[in-house]
Amino acid sequence: MKLSYMTRKSLLYKTAVEYGDWTINHIEWCTHWCTFPCYAMMLAKRFWRIKTYDERREIRLVKNSLELLDKEIPKYRDQIKFVHMCFMTDPFMYDSKKKEVIPEVQTMTLNIIKKLNDNWIKATVLTKWLLPKEIIKMNLSKENEYGITLVSLNEKFRDRFEKYTSTYKERIASLKKLHDAGLKTRISMEPFPTPELDESLKNPKGFDKLLESISFVDKIIFGKLNYNVQVTQFKYSWDFYYDMADKVIEFCERRGIEYHIKQWTQRKYNEKTEKVFVTTKV
Repeated sequence: MKLSYMTRKSLLYKTAVEYGDWTINHIEWCTHWCTFPCYAMMLAKRFWRIKTYDERREIRLVKNSLELLDKEIPKYRDQIKFVHMCFMTDPFMYDSKKKEVIPEVQTMTLNIIKKLNDNWIKATVLTKWLLPKEIIKMNLSKENEYGITLVSLNEKFRDRFEKYTSTYKERIASLKKLHDAGLKTRISMEPFPTPELDESLKNPKGFDKLLESISFVDKIIFGKLNYNVQVTQFKYSWDFYYDMADKVIEFCERRGIEYHIKQWTQRKYNEKTEKVFVTTKV
């Protein structure tokens, strides 16, 4: 894993993601090497920025992130409901050789969250690694939401598609610690595979077990896997996703969990659920 630094002219931007608002990508590229395929990697290859996954793992940290926020927050504050970290990278990047979060990345991410909160802006965080326990001690806004991506409990699937991420068990445990400390937690169950890709889903109890493992969270996002030929070749893919979406809805309503089912993943799209991720100023 190679870490270098870069500067940018801007950082905050409005996202087009259906449940999103504003976002920050203060790291370029990613060490996780996800091969679903990764949408960010596809974009990078399309515009000739990088050609291989090895290049993508050579990450660059935006060293002037805090200075940019000092300039941009006053300009956009009245338009921002919350800022998400991150859609194109991971805010708690993992060094697979040292088996730890990259310290420089973690420090910058936590400092950004604090700066947003100091300016009465809510932060939402999503990682495929571990949420650091330092968050609990920082006296950050109680409106913040901390999440993990979780699409399986099958480690064989993770080794194939999310090779350099934390184990699912460790990921859930780090989220549970924040929940137990009274912080808001969420799960991003996307991009969700079909049984052709994850054999644990061939048994209906596999999905039930996955849902039960995250029954403590406050919110769940569920979305289908796109851009994978094996999904499109799966004869019953649409019915599969419709059925899984129904299960997520039933589970969440029974448990009192807020949810958002992404477009094209359920029979009838409900735009109203996008609002569950929007709150007032911190």
